Amino acid sequence: MNVLLCSINTLKRLYDISAVEVGQHFYWQIGGFLVHAQVLITSWVVIAILLVSAILVIRNLQTIPAFGQNFFEYILEFIRDVSKTQIGEEYGPWVPFIGTLFLFIFVSNWSGALLPWKIIQLPHGELAAPTNDINTTVALALLTSVAYFYAGLSKKGLAYFSKYIQPTPILLPINILEDFTKPLSLSFRLFGNILADELVVVVLVSLVPLVVPIPVMFLGLFTSGIQALIFATLAAAYIGESIEGHH
Repeated sequence: MNVLLCSINTLKRLYDISAVEVGQHFYWQIGGFLVHAQVLITSWVVIAILLVSAILVIRNLQTIPAFGQNFFEYILEFIRDVSKTQIGEEYGPWVPFIGTLFLFIFVSNWSGALLPWKIIQLPHGELAAPTNDINTTVALALLTSVAYFYAGLSKKGLAYFSKYIQPTPILLPINILEDFTKPLSLSFRLFGNILADELVVVVLVSLVPLVVPIPVMFLGLFTSGIQALIFATLAAAYIGESIEGHH
């Protein structure tokens, strides 16, 4: 009973923390809900970039691929390799999910460095990379959690939950806590790295506006790509763990 009360109090505190805001934000009123418009606008731009790029490439597929088709085929092979390595022989159905995660995060991260979001003026706040907002990274992490629970349940049924009492029932609380910390670690790792990168660039530009920020910006592009790869790789690893039943 005390454990249950403690868990409820912890959830209440987390709900209170979720109402905390840093800086100003631009909202849309849709029905009875306040929607975070900054994240939606930048996410739609990223989705549009991905859709337009894919349409331009696939509308004229050739036996001997041109540069664009060749580039996308290389990305597809890379995502397949990552999925097969982490998930195993049953990786096929999960390639679209892992690929979508990787491409959305990758383009989102790079958009923060390459697109001039600050030029667009809003009534409140300013635009930035979608992954610069904790709402986006938490949503992606929760999608990953749903995916690996679905993978485990579809493969093993209710027997999937037996993993929580393995190798001994004493580890039940720790095994449950592990599944709660996975989305937290995914979301905060991505959010923290992208936010820190943008803050460092902003500070350096304000202090030394000419030469010094340029190498840091290139380093930011590299780390942004690495963060997309880490997120996609961990998502695939969690799905593979649910399917195969190993830690």
